[in-house]
Amino acid sequence: MAASYILTLAFAGFLLAGMAVKFWLASRQIRHVARHRDAVPAAFAATVPLTAHQKAADYTITKTRFGLLELAFGAAVLLAWTLLGGLDGLNRALSGWLDNGMARQLALIAAFALISGAVELPLTLYQTFVIEERFGFNKMSLKLWLADLLKSTVLGAAIGLPIAALILWLMGAAGSLWWLWAWAVWMGFNLLLLVIYPTFIAPLFNKFKPLDDETLKARVTELMRRCGFAAKGLFVMDGSKRSAHANAYFTGFGAAKRVVFYDTLLSKLSPGEVDAVLAHELGHFKHKHIVKRIAGMFAISLAGFALLGWLSTQAWFYAGLGVRPNLGGPNDALALLLFLLVVPVFSFFISPLLARLSRKHEFEADAYAVQQTSGQDLSTALLKLYEDNASTLTPDPVFVKFYYSHPPASERLARMTS
Repeated sequence: MAASYILTLAFAGFLLAGMAVKFWLASRQIRHVARHRDAVPAAFAATVPLTAHQKAADYTITKTRFGLLELAFGAAVLLAWTLLGGLDGLNRALSGWLDNGMARQLALIAAFALISGAVELPLTLYQTFVIEERFGFNKMSLKLWLADLLKSTVLGAAIGLPIAALILWLMGAAGSLWWLWAWAVWMGFNLLLLVIYPTFIAPLFNKFKPLDDETLKARVTELMRRCGFAAKGLFVMDGSKRSAHANAYFTGFGAAKRVVFYDTLLSKLSPGEVDAVLAHELGHFKHKHIVKRIAGMFAISLAGFALLGWLSTQAWFYAGLGVRPNLGGPNDALALLLFLLVVPVFSFFISPLLARLSRKHEFEADAYAVQQTSGQDLSTALLKLYEDNASTLTPDPVFVKFYYSHPPASERLARMTS
């Protein structure tokens, strides 16, 4: 009883502390961006129009304010699922329909996912069809949005339920070290996704066609050869079908690696700028950032599964989070869902460390791109992308340290010219 009470207090305390910090950070960001809205920073005054700077400021402020609403709503939903008995009530309701076997556990996971998705739909709709629409970024029709929702739901069930069933089976059949076997399955599944995603999953949502600009193709191929990178193909994705935002990325793993350009990116950048953006991505490859991140994911997930393996056997873990464990059957699905719900609450305060590591990787990739191409091309490409995506040039420094996976434009360009 004492342990469950301590967990309840710790969960509530971390949730409130996290919300307080997030609200403080968001308010800093809003004030800082608004304060600098009416003047382009001196370093960008010759290249960024005031209208573009103001649009970025307004977009940032709008998104940040909406994020406060999402934060409050998410905290209320989390409390509803846990301390207010939502997950316990759903489990009890299913007990009247199904016995304590695998079917009931999978039904609990599926019902939880469907209800959670339905609860979040209004916010998602507002973000897409109000905020993104207002700033000219949304290109999706409601029909396309609904088609994406249907496909992602079916795909999630087709992939997620078998994996969940296998992990639940391991929890019940593999003994006290089930978590080690489950971790191996989960990591194998994630590595498999890296291989099959670009070929089988991504084409369900977007069209990918080979890069047909022969001059650009020759430049890109020569750059990759010079950098020692082999890809299965160069593709252009119809990103403009859904959004006006521009990007480029590597996807796949091993022999399945491919380079993907958004069509919106190619329409805005010169060939030299495309080279520089691609060289930045190649910098991540050269510095083995992807491998390091995968290794980090392996280590963190192993610790997570080990912790879950212990917590799932502790009655206070369930009671402290508002759930009465099943007395006559397994509680594996309950343990999984509770763990996924509460881990973000306790891990929020390490996010600045992860963000800092990511920014370090971005600086390294920028430096590599400058070595391989033109620093001027990379600078102009980044400015175009910042402007195109309405990314503010004047973020709050503390907000950056907590949340930004990429350094602000001022810091990136200063490094390139130093």
